[in-house]
Amino acid sequence: MVLTVIVFVHEMGHYLVARWNGVAIQTFSLGFGPELIGFNDRHGTRWKLSAIPLGGYVRFVGDMNAASLPDPEAVAALPAEEQQRLFINKNVWQRIAVVAAGPMANVVFTFLVLYALLLGYGRYTIPPVVGDVVQGGVAQSAGLMAGDKILSVDGFGVRGFEDFQRLISTAPGRAVTIVLERNGADKTFVLTPDVAIDKDRFGNSQRIGRIGVSRNVEQSDVTLYRPNAVEAIGMTGEEIRFIVDRTGAFLGDFFVGRGDVQQLGGPVKVAKVSGEVATLGIVALINLAALLSLNIGIFNLLPVPVLDGGHLLYYLIEAIRGRPLSQKAQEIGFRVGFAIVGSLMIFTLLNDTLFEALRHVS
Repeated sequence: MVLTVIVFVHEMGHYLVARWNGVAIQTFSLGFGPELIGFNDRHGTRWKLSAIPLGGYVRFVGDMNAASLPDPEAVAALPAEEQQRLFINKNVWQRIAVVAAGPMANVVFTFLVLYALLLGYGRYTIPPVVGDVVQGGVAQSAGLMAGDKILSVDGFGVRGFEDFQRLISTAPGRAVTIVLERNGADKTFVLTPDVAIDKDRFGNSQRIGRIGVSRNVEQSDVTLYRPNAVEAIGMTGEEIRFIVDRTGAFLGDFFVGRGDVQQLGGPVKVAKVSGEVATLGIVALINLAALLSLNIGIFNLLPVPVLDGGHLLYYLIEAIRGRPLSQKAQEIGFRVGFAIVGSLMIFTLLNDTLFEALRHVS
């Protein structure tokens, strides 16, 4: 259900901007494969729910397939008035707007959800002051001391000790820059959190960063902070910047060989995590949907043909050259893209099922 909502938001972004630019739309589909149920609207678009719930697509009139690869024969057979409404015949900036609208819809959805949750519920916070420093730990070796007030980590402001914990735990094995206040003066430290394996309440293992600091929390330390509407905008933007930064670092780890394949997940893992989070309440599930939406938006911007980022790359090249790449070059790119994305989908499906089976065996 969560994945379906996110896909709907993404594809609706494409659909709305395409409609605003006068593009003829053939199909809006949630899922792939055989149609389960559907209807035609007054504009001639077929809205349908398909059998394989692994994504979705908006297909324009004149496209050869759901990846928006144009069909020259179908295009040539259309009447002149219909030709003007084809996606392929829109100018390059209109096409860029339509393609970019999907990931942007995911970003806007994430922003609105996080903003609404922040305004509606506020956030519980603990003063960002170090309590204890573990002997021989990373923090002690770097020079951190009990009583230090943490101001920022990697440029992200720290409002509470929970922020500090999250910023450190999401940087296992990666150097971080910590700015703190000690005796009225600001000091800067650079250290690399140790990599530790932690299990959540559902038994899922994950790599986290640890530096060897802790803090005892009294009831009086915990306060509920409710930002005003303007301040919440900045706090939500900071949260989105944090997610983008950590997602980029996570992807970068795989390129340099530091990535943990257990952390990769496909539809099976998304469904499993969604079910687990749903037991924590509707607010937790809505928050998860917002985070997944942003991550899917980021993933779609990767410069791989078939994904939105691949289309944007083609159109940016066209804008610079003044003419599009040849049909043959685009077809080759799409085949390579299909191979990459298809292989990744197969890998994540196997990864999800294999590690889940091993977890139950152990």
